[in-house]
Amino acid sequence: MAAPPATRLPPEFDRIARHFAPLAGPAGLGLTDDAALLEPPAGRALVLTVDAMVAGVHYLPDDPPDLVARKLLRVNLSDLAAKGAVPLGYLLTVSVPVDTPDDWFARFAAGLAADQAAYGLALLGGDTTGTPGAATLTATLIGHVAPGGMVRRGGAVAGDLIVVTGTIGDGALGLAAARGQVPDPDGFLAGRYRLPTPRLGLIAPDVAHAALDVSDGLVQDLGHLCRASGVSAEIDAGAVPASAAAFGVGGQGDRTAWLATRLTGGDDYEIVMAVPPGRLAALRARAGALGIPVTPIGVCRPPGPGEPPGVTVLHDGAALTLGPGGWSHF
Repeated sequence: MAAPPATRLPPEFDRIARHFAPLAGPAGLGLTDDAALLEPPAGRALVLTVDAMVAGVHYLPDDPPDLVARKLLRVNLSDLAAKGAVPLGYLLTVSVPVDTPDDWFARFAAGLAADQAAYGLALLGGDTTGTPGAATLTATLIGHVAPGGMVRRGGAVAGDLIVVTGTIGDGALGLAAARGQVPDPDGFLAGRYRLPTPRLGLIAPDVAHAALDVSDGLVQDLGHLCRASGVSAEIDAGAVPASAAAFGVGGQGDRTAWLATRLTGGDDYEIVMAVPPGRLAALRARAGALGIPVTPIGVCRPPGPGEPPGVTVLHDGAALTLGPGGWSHF
């Protein structure tokens, strides 16, 4: 993403200079080099994560460019949040159709600027390209933790409580709402799909044995935690928190309608974690100070004899068969 010195810049480098260079912090060197120079905070370890968003797959092609930019940062910030990391900076790749108007870049950069200010990070560099296919946007985020302070997927033990932040299912229902498939009179659900809230500042080894963000569906992502930890999980579907808007989708307050969608749909970007019972009070205190709702929904168990680690969902005391669910890219 380096702009060569010239009196008149080619269109790509002109856009970089006008829209992206103002977003660069000192480590980004003004985007005038082909690399950044990053000095980690003293005594901290780096945490890196990368996610891509493709038009028509991860966002709707007509979504406002500023919201697309903010979602791109936030889905990556959610990964850092689940690791207990503090955001530091990011690399960005923007591949869009060659006829994308300059106004799209201006609005996209404005969205980046808004969330850079909100979450305390700066652009370090990246690349811009044209593509004959769908727009593909990739951000690599860099955060930092105290040495040994990253919370991994593995680490849960039998007896740990399964706890989630926020409400579950709004992202999947929000996609349906954005497509006009379910009612969403105040736009809450579509807003949750388009602009998730990363739960930064909550997770640390002193409150959670294991954690990850819910991007591909609660049951699927909790299954990842179970396999990494070598435990099984039993959750109560009735305890999984849902928003008032999600209840409304079921009609007449029917809390069981769309249950499978809520439990297996993606795009929530909440955090599911394994919490020792003795640390639940500390977690709740920290969550309360941050304004983040947390809800216990189940418990970790040893896998049954000869059974692999997995997730059992109980509904009214009986095991619930959800069928195939969870997001898969292939």
